[in-house]
Amino acid sequence: MKPYRAAPFAVAPLMDWTDRHCRFFHRILTRRALLYTEMVTTGAVIHGDRQRLLGFSREEHPAALQLGGSDPADLAEAARIGADFGYDEINLNVGCPSDRVQNGRFGACLMREPALVADCVAAMKAAVAIPVTVKCRIGVDDQDPEEALDTLTRGLVAAGVDGLVVHARKAWLQGLSPKENREVPPLDYGRVHRLKRAWPDLPIVLNGGLADVAAGLAAMNGEGVTLDGMMLGRAAYQNPEILMAVDPLLYGEPAPVATAEEAINAYIPYVEARLAEGYRLNQMTRHLLGLFPGRPGARLYRRHLATEAVKPGAGVDVLRAAVAQVTEASARQAERDALESAA
Repeated sequence: MKPYRAAPFAVAPLMDWTDRHCRFFHRILTRRALLYTEMVTTGAVIHGDRQRLLGFSREEHPAALQLGGSDPADLAEAARIGADFGYDEINLNVGCPSDRVQNGRFGACLMREPALVADCVAAMKAAVAIPVTVKCRIGVDDQDPEEALDTLTRGLVAAGVDGLVVHARKAWLQGLSPKENREVPPLDYGRVHRLKRAWPDLPIVLNGGLADVAAGLAAMNGEGVTLDGMMLGRAAYQNPEILMAVDPLLYGEPAPVATAEEAINAYIPYVEARLAEGYRLNQMTRHLLGLFPGRPGARLYRRHLATEAVKPGAGVDVLRAAVAQVTEASARQAERDALESAA
């Protein structure tokens, strides 16, 4: 296997959001970003409907499968299954703070069990030939982030981990909701920079609080080092158009599409194909609600999709009609601006 190189940009795994429809649409906006599945538990992978949980389109590559679990044997089996499905990377979740995850003994609570995490990674590495990475926090609860993150990393490197994605906040497992855990604990990019300085050969990706690609580029530098990549989650999901900056800013390549309208036009054949398979329109259009921020007609666009796409039998004409709300409102605004300029 070639030496692992972290993707300079990745869209974070988001529970209930980064499904196959979301990933396909994001791929229209960027050829290069690494796209993640939602976190899938080992039990679901081993015993569940694998095609529904893991199926994806070849156009989504490169794509990473994120697993949740804490049993090395189960993780090894789930990793093998993911590799057989064609994923480019397997990622272990050591960062999610939700109660449901804690009750299953995985996610951020594993920050307290670094030796177990190392065993899990070693088992997955022995099972698959594709890269195995870990997404973690800088610590949990009252842990010292310097000691906790170093201890975790030391064990992971010994286990052969290919790279780390570090959400640069602590997770508070008692007293804060998952939403608060994304906002309340202070960001500490410097801690991630110090980690890179201590392990310069380990690919490390920064996650947490990054608003766009330019902000990510600025935050990657510090403590005399440069991190290997950035991961954006809700910023990218809530405003997908920022993904059109990935290829130009990070790869020196033009974006696949120039406008949101072009992106939707490119998405429509996929939507039609999935509708024919029995999917509902709103399962695919819900990932488009963040388009057209600040544009005339954007609110009408969102309202139309929210009310019409959920109706039985809704087709792509609903999506086209929603886009027309923006097109027509933008044309009216341009006419008003022209009249004001003439006056």
